Amino acid sequence: MNHTLRVAILDLYEGRPNEGMRCIQQILQEYSQAKGLPVVSKIFDVRLKEELPDLSFDIYLSSGGPGSPLETEGVSWDNKYMDWLHNLVKHNKISREADKKHVLFICHSFQLACRFFKTGKVTKRKSTAFGVFPIHMKAEGKKEAAFHGLKDPFYAVDSRDYQVIEEEKTDIKKKGASVLAIEKERPHIPLQRAIMAIRFNEFMLGTQFHPEADASGMSMYLQRADKKKTVIEGYGEEKWRSMIQQLNDPDKIRKTYSEVIPNFLNNALGKA
Repeated sequence: MNHTLRVAILDLYEGRPNEGMRCIQQILQEYSQAKGLPVVSKIFDVRLKEELPDLSFDIYLSSGGPGSPLETEGVSWDNKYMDWLHNLVKHNKISREADKKHVLFICHSFQLACRFFKTGKVTKRKSTAFGVFPIHMKAEGKKEAAFHGLKDPFYAVDSRDYQVIEEEKTDIKKKGASVLAIEKERPHIPLQRAIMAIRFNEFMLGTQFHPEADASGMSMYLQRADKKKTVIEGYGEEKWRSMIQQLNDPDKIRKTYSEVIPNFLNNALGKA
């Protein structure tokens, strides 16, 4: 592909302050420079303005966001998002190879996609997952182009009150999907491990974790007085210190940031 790469960024943050949108745009800018490829992106405010992209884009990146992925079912913006996804799936079935649309769903968008594809049960967690955690690959994950160059386990930023479980009850394989990764094993807790990544089909990938999290930016963000206070009040000083330490480890978040989304873009462009 030698023309300009057109990327639609679906913003599901509902106007809330976040690092995700900055990080996604930064990765696209770095990718453009590294590949010598013009990249033009456009942001769509899905929840506040009910904006959704048409089919003229090459790639779609759908962000994380606050709140419950269950309670918005039937709400106007949610209905429009599901219609958009339905049309994209339909388009990919009938279009020629060069016109297929690739989508990456992150965190909240991943949960919405799991609801759409019925690839697991979306449920509220007993407690909030917040921090830097190891992500364990399953057999399919070790073959996944987007995870090329990562170790097993690899590390990622995780921030969520909801999770996707019960893959075995949804016949994921019959749907043409595969679970790529799951959360760390906690033998002392008799709970199912949550699904951390799914390839829904050849063109659509979802991650529960935040592959866009930028170590230095996140580190600066967490060291802001207000954010530091919030984290310490909510999770304790030890959790705050541990996050700062892991963000600065080159083999952890930096590695995930430099591999997952660039690999996804390479794969979408046929350069994997």
